[in-house]
Amino acid sequence: MAKDSKERILIRKSLAFALAAALAIAAAAALTATAQARDQIRIVGSSTVYPFSTAVAEEFGRGAWFKTPVVESTGTGGGLKLFCTGIGVAHPDITNASRRIKASEVAHCLKNGVSEITEVKIGYDGIVLANSRKSPRLALTLAQVFLALAKDVPIDGALVPNPHRRWRDIDAALPDAKIEVLGPPPTSGTRDAFVELAMEGGCKIFPDSAALKKSDKMRFKAICHAIREDGAYVEAGENDNLIVQKLNANPSAVGIFGFSFLDQNRDRVQGSLVEGVEPTLDTVADGSYPVSRSMYFYVKNAHVGVIPGIEAFIDAFTDEEAAGPYGYLTDKGLIPLPDEERDAVRDAALAFTPLRM
Repeated sequence: MAKDSKERILIRKSLAFALAAALAIAAAAALTATAQARDQIRIVGSSTVYPFSTAVAEEFGRGAWFKTPVVESTGTGGGLKLFCTGIGVAHPDITNASRRIKASEVAHCLKNGVSEITEVKIGYDGIVLANSRKSPRLALTLAQVFLALAKDVPIDGALVPNPHRRWRDIDAALPDAKIEVLGPPPTSGTRDAFVELAMEGGCKIFPDSAALKKSDKMRFKAICHAIREDGAYVEAGENDNLIVQKLNANPSAVGIFGFSFLDQNRDRVQGSLVEGVEPTLDTVADGSYPVSRSMYFYVKNAHVGVIPGIEAFIDAFTDEEAAGPYGYLTDKGLIPLPDEERDAVRDAALAFTPLRM
């Protein structure tokens, strides 16, 4: 190859490298410049985590250094979709989640340039099936929950569209009342956790389903996670407080929502026993209540140091005064992590340790 050709190739490579570097610097500068137009942290996500995040945001905003973060209740799935759309002032800095982020959501983030995320586990929550105190408390097994809400159920060895219209159709010991369950939509982390813990938990009790899980996991999941669409299950949106109000107005209905909402409304609603266990702070924390889960929030590392106050907000949220065993979030129903685990989570969060699935 001629010397001139080699020099031209080297020049082109140098120019390409310089252009890439310039674009990266420009992108960073653009983020910094646009961020100057937003001096508040923006948080989206889970309706279950929303009361905890809002309480921390309000306490955080009382200080002299940063404005109160804006917190929106969009549901876990909706929040992660917004969070993963991109980097910059138009996109959220933090998203709350009532389940762990999925690998597919991490991939969506990466596709849009959100390459480093910090995961912060904040505590535990139970998912309750509650009804009005005007009615007797329900006592259900996971199998009965599945038979009440599944799209298709096993009858005499065959899988058929759910024929159960009243609770006593499932078991004569259950109330002679119409099956009417108000619950979250598919975008909700509560819905995701409910189908995994309660629906799947009840489904796999049946021998054919248990065998199917070994032979065809996709088919097993399709059957066990599918909720009926004939009106017995009513999608009541992301507003859990609205479900509580509807239960009070309709004593025969059952609602599905996070334990924190039950804890705040015990004068009006009561949690059903599941497998003989009542949902309480202790039973959710020790895992004896079968429909329990972890809660999280996720931080976009590229926004740290650009949007003011993100590190300080994480510090406030994970501090013992907020999320510890006697922290103010326990008054709102948060079931805290054990001290050792909370300390480890806090250290990793404040170091902005990137998420590794």
